[in-house]
Amino acid sequence: MSETSFKGRLTALALVAPLVLFLAIFFAWPLATMLKESVSDPVGSRAFPLTADVAGDWDRQSDPPEELKQAFVDDLRAIDDQQLLGDAVRRLNSAQNGFRTLMSRTTRALEDQPQGPVDLVAIDKRWSDIRFWRAVADSTNPYTDRYLLAALDYERDASGKITALPTEASANSAILLRTLGIGAIVTLACALIGLPYAMLVASVDGWKRQLLLGAVLLPLWTSLLVRTAAWFILLQEKGLINDTLMSLGLISGPLPLIFNRLGVVIAMTHVLLPFMVLPIYSVLLSIPRNLMPAAASLGAPPWRAFLRVLLPLSLRGVVSGSLLVFMTAIGYYITPALIGGAQDQMISSVIAFYAIGSANWGMAGALGAILLVATLALYTVYGRLSADRTGGR
Repeated sequence: MSETSFKGRLTALALVAPLVLFLAIFFAWPLATMLKESVSDPVGSRAFPLTADVAGDWDRQSDPPEELKQAFVDDLRAIDDQQLLGDAVRRLNSAQNGFRTLMSRTTRALEDQPQGPVDLVAIDKRWSDIRFWRAVADSTNPYTDRYLLAALDYERDASGKITALPTEASANSAILLRTLGIGAIVTLACALIGLPYAMLVASVDGWKRQLLLGAVLLPLWTSLLVRTAAWFILLQEKGLINDTLMSLGLISGPLPLIFNRLGVVIAMTHVLLPFMVLPIYSVLLSIPRNLMPAAASLGAPPWRAFLRVLLPLSLRGVVSGSLLVFMTAIGYYITPALIGGAQDQMISSVIAFYAIGSANWGMAGALGAILLVATLALYTVYGRLSADRTGGR
């Protein structure tokens, strides 16, 4: 390798290094941390290290061995970090109800008897229940799938088999389906509005085109919170829309446009419409303008020429725009939170609740991981469709 070539590569690497470092710190590292939190459960292994060494040899079906019981007693006597003990108790109680009172009674008994063997069953009869010991043994595993299962409304039963949660305890799957449904509705609305608008923009020139593009790009130039607040004002019962319709005599009373699904779809469609218009517009510019007149000269009416000529050629832009809109829509948080009602909150609101409201980073990471997998799956499908379309030409 010549010295000139080496210097050129070194210069290129120096130019790319800041971008790579930025992506690694602000994208790759948080993403890896989120995925790790979704399967990480180190509290039990930190609080009960002796129990963790013995628990691996127990089959979880027979009675717990005496070594396991003694190791657990020794861990309880040795632990001096009350914060860690509290976290461990919360972890155990989430796996088996009743652990809060059981651990409180057990630790008080061990304080009165700091040395020697202890009969745990004499302290509390619940220690004779294998389910409590199974929860203790499972908590010592630093990795778990219970967050991922709970995110999909599943759990492991006493035998370790995956079972569905009871109907009254399951909600995540319904919220995930709601998120996908709202994203699909918004994508469809953007496509129905964006395709005709992009055709209009592509059909004009000069200042008219610049004006139409500026109008659709305007939402991108303002803050998302400001746009959402503006729709909050417009859609309320005494907002501009209802006042205008009532003044024109078109309605006798205000329409319910806010705190419902309709308001969420309207606000999100307005915000995401540029992501649909721009890809379609860029594809339409590459289509020769003489195709539609040629179809008309061959006897095709305008609607047939559109369906048989223009629409198939513009599908690449429609698919690209739909992908962008849908991927962005399923991660929305502010708009549904301010405009929607209780039944319109999306998966991002649940993630925020687990991360901020209850400090349950495991569940927040699991829901985020599921959303990430769904997004990557859709990207894969889109990539294959694009490859097939390109290969067929």
